[in-house]
Amino acid sequence: MKGLLTLLRAMLGSLRDLAPIILVIAFFQLAVLHRPLPDVGGLLTGLIFTVLGLTFFIHGLNMGLFPLGESMANDFANKGSLGWLLAFAFALGFGTTVAEPALIAVCGEAANAAANAGFIENTSAAKQQYLTGLRITVALSVGLAIVVGVFRILKGWPVHYMIMGGYVVVVIMTAFAPDEIIGIAYDSGGVTTSTITVPLVAALGVGLASSIRGRDPLVDGFGLIAFASLTPMIFVMAYGMIV
Repeated sequence: MKGLLTLLRAMLGSLRDLAPIILVIAFFQLAVLHRPLPDVGGLLTGLIFTVLGLTFFIHGLNMGLFPLGESMANDFANKGSLGWLLAFAFALGFGTTVAEPALIAVCGEAANAAANAGFIENTSAAKQQYLTGLRITVALSVGLAIVVGVFRILKGWPVHYMIMGGYVVVVIMTAFAPDEIIGIAYDSGGVTTSTITVPLVAALGVGLASSIRGRDPLVDGFGLIAFASLTPMIFVMAYGMIV
């Protein structure tokens, strides 16, 4: 009974979170465009599935991924093996990014746009090669970013100086990168911080900071996601300049 009440409260919370989006769409559809909502039954069914999906997703994160990430970070910190910790950080960043649905979608659109613009051959093989290269480049950059972020937590370096330095590099590279790759590079920084990457990376940072004496989980545990959104811009622009 207690579990059912918890689930119902979570569903109400998901509906509350979605309410602003629903109100905005309904307002512009009915009050601005003056058109009725198409397929009301389908929209209501989709809304129900969205609420259920969001509820189970958040509930699953709290039950599984967050505790798993924190416990593994604690175990690696207690084990005292820097090499294994950094290897795990890289593998986590690379693996979660490769599996990120938003990145797959953006890379596919980028490959189609590049083919239509004539920058690559308009064949399935060429587009797949471009998509794979872009996807692996972003995944490598996120893996490296998590390694740097973990090393920062271990050393206690302030995050803001490193982030500012990284964006200086982004600005400089923007002046030299091909125009066709700049927009893709900037978007790739955003799509890497989505549904799969963020929960595990955030849990890793907080768990690691909690395990090290003298580290504050609130101050030192966060910031990994900022690195994960910064380095893809650098790597993708370099990929465009080279390829």
